[in-house]
Amino acid sequence: MSDFAPRYAVTPGDQSTAIFGPTPSQTVGPYWKIGLDWGTDGENVVPADTPGRVTVRITVLDGHREPVADAMIETWQADTDGRYGTDGFRAFARSAADDDGTAVVHTVKPGSDGEQAPHLLVGIFARGILDRLYTRMYFPEDLAAHATDPVLAALPEPQRAKLVADKSDDGYEWTVYVQDLDPNGAETPFFSI
Repeated sequence: MSDFAPRYAVTPGDQSTAIFGPTPSQTVGPYWKIGLDWGTDGENVVPADTPGRVTVRITVLDGHREPVADAMIETWQADTDGRYGTDGFRAFARSAADDDGTAVVHTVKPGSDGEQAPHLLVGIFARGILDRLYTRMYFPEDLAAHATDPVLAALPEPQRAKLVADKSDDGYEWTVYVQDLDPNGAETPFFSI
C-alpha cells in the first residue's frame, strides 16, 4: 500500500460517527456520459422550424492540438431580445463532442442586453479537467458591441479575439484550446465563477 494513501481507523457506528479525511479528486470526463448525457435533444435550444435558427460548432482541442473526443459542451444564453429566463425559451444546451472534438448546438443568436455584446456562455467538461471550464463565445458581426462589452474589455487585447467565433454557411464555428504552455499562445481565456 502506498505511503500516500489515507488510512482511516475502523470506527464503530454509522456515517455520522465515522472520521473522514480528504477524498481523491475525480476528473469529469469521460464519466459525464453516465448521468449527464441528454442524447440528441440536448443540442437543440430551439426546434428545427424556429426562424433564425443557427448551428454553432464548438471544437475542443487539448494542449497537443488533438481533438478532445470525450468533451461535453454546455451553453447558456439570452433570447433574441437579450433577456434571460424568458418563458418558453430553453436557453440551455448540452452536446457531446464527436471524434473530431466538435460539439453541435442548434440555437438562435442571442440579443444584447444593452451592456454586453451578444454571446454564448460556454461550459466544458472533459478528461483531465477537475471542474468544468467557463468561457464565452462572441459573434463576429458584433465588433462595435465588442468594444464596449465589460468582459471583453477586462481582457488584454490579444486575448479578446480568441473568444470570437467564425461565421459558417449555417451558423458559427469556434475552436477552444484548453491548454497552451505559451502564455501568449492559443489557449482560450477561461473565467472563474
